[in-house]
Amino acid sequence: MRLLVPYHLDEYRPKLDAPISPDAVVTAVLPKIDDPWARMAVLYDAVADRVAESVRGGERAVVASGDCTTALATVAGLQRAGLDPALVWFDAHGDVQTMETSTSGYLGGFPLRMLVGYGRHLLADRIGLRDIAEERAVLVGGRDLDPPEAEYLRTARIRHRPVDDLGDLPDGPLYLHLDFDVINPDDLPGLLIPAPGGPTLSVVSAAVHTVLATGRVAAFGLACTWRDDADAAHHVRPLIDSA
Repeated sequence: MRLLVPYHLDEYRPKLDAPISPDAVVTAVLPKIDDPWARMAVLYDAVADRVAESVRGGERAVVASGDCTTALATVAGLQRAGLDPALVWFDAHGDVQTMETSTSGYLGGFPLRMLVGYGRHLLADRIGLRDIAEERAVLVGGRDLDPPEAEYLRTARIRHRPVDDLGDLPDGPLYLHLDFDVINPDDLPGLLIPAPGGPTLSVVSAAVHTVLATGRVAAFGLACTWRDDADAAHHVRPLIDSA
């Protein structure tokens, strides 16, 4: 089941350039309040239900959106379907900021930290998301880390691996997350937060297929972190079509 969630955080982006032909588009009427977490919780509850429905039907859920926070909904959906997923998280950035450490306040910089237990009151408690143990998470390719992220990862049990050397993956079902900004920006135009010096598209594709080849990927999240007008999706569509 291929699901398109045409949002960046709580901003509706109907022209999101995604590298999938979706089986369903998930939207929601978001409350008109100032709390973005409460607004996203409404959307993510709907996404989690669709992911759970897909997995219960024996399908892998492929979820494309404009950011990484949608992963919270996808993992909640796997849990609703009775799975206890581990995390394989491809990203140029750490996504392990907190409200206390982030200098920008950008909510898209928090989701991996939230998946392993930070700030449950912000979103996890609202959608019934259970914590993933740190040792069951692998950050792949994180190279653009703010000092608080680097300090956290030095002591956390999250494994931090290069794209071309994944090491041993966690046991059990997997949530595979791909923020396309892990790819060297020379290979992918229009990235919102490009991080120079990363692996080529072909190297990332090979690593993603290594994870898929385990046969244990229950859901595959695609963070389309590029401008809508950049025509970036066609560069990565062969990777997704072969998944």
